[in-house]
Amino acid sequence: MGESVFLNGEFIAAEQAFVSIGDRGFQFGDGIYEVIWCYQGRAFRLNEHIERLLGSAAGIRLELPYGRDELVKYVKQMLTDIKWEYASVYIQATRGPAVRTHAFPSDVQPTVIMYVNQGQGVPTSTREAGIATIIVPDTRGTLCNIKSVNLLPNVLARQAAVEAGAGEALFERDGIGVVEGAASNIFAVRDGVLSTGPLSPYTLPGVTRDCVLQLAKSKGLPVALEFLSREELITSSEVFITSTSKEVLAVTDIAGHVIGNGRPGPVTLELADGYRVLVERECGIKFGDNRC
Repeated sequence: MGESVFLNGEFIAAEQAFVSIGDRGFQFGDGIYEVIWCYQGRAFRLNEHIERLLGSAAGIRLELPYGRDELVKYVKQMLTDIKWEYASVYIQATRGPAVRTHAFPSDVQPTVIMYVNQGQGVPTSTREAGIATIIVPDTRGTLCNIKSVNLLPNVLARQAAVEAGAGEALFERDGIGVVEGAASNIFAVRDGVLSTGPLSPYTLPGVTRDCVLQLAKSKGLPVALEFLSREELITSSEVFITSTSKEVLAVTDIAGHVIGNGRPGPVTLELADGYRVLVERECGIKFGDNRC
């Protein structure tokens, strides 16, 4: 973690940052969060992440004490002396500390925290090989479009993936199909068409997802916004996940079924490379000759 933490309008030493045990984020999971990936101290798609944070706040009827411009300013301040190759800015806002009662308390002041962690990029060997995934029942509710701190189903799903030696768990919802990963959006290529789930109460509006859709459009790739069944997914020629930290990462095995030829496919590689070119251009950095 960086040396300082933003807590309710002040930058203080990390070891001095404390939150009340009565905070509704701790008591009820009554809060939201955002994670912004940074390259060489420069936040990628910062405005889009802040807009999503504000959207999540509106989704739970939380009035933040800071507007968009203030939040952008604070993130940039957090990154002033950050030199790490990869870093993540974590922002969390809760309804604040109050006497424990389920309904919204009156006159409660929100708790807003922000800090920077050093990040680890996906190893080149993993990018070149792709990852295995498992499929788990989607036990979440219907507010998955809100980036809420209520992440217990995601935590349990990711732990199941770890114990299975997989890199991600995919949520399958009855009557709908495979909707997304525990911490990622999912894409597939079928008959030359790039498919991903539509924006819905079952999916997070991923910033990286949006970048990939923009890239696909610029490259003339046909796109279908639809949920795929388990069978449709495992018989796709290519599958990949997207997330802030994973970027565009091939899936080469789903629940023991090899995808395509078991290697990242041409569409996945083209979009992964295009994404990194986009990061280079918007952040003003260079990854070097090998962008995988």
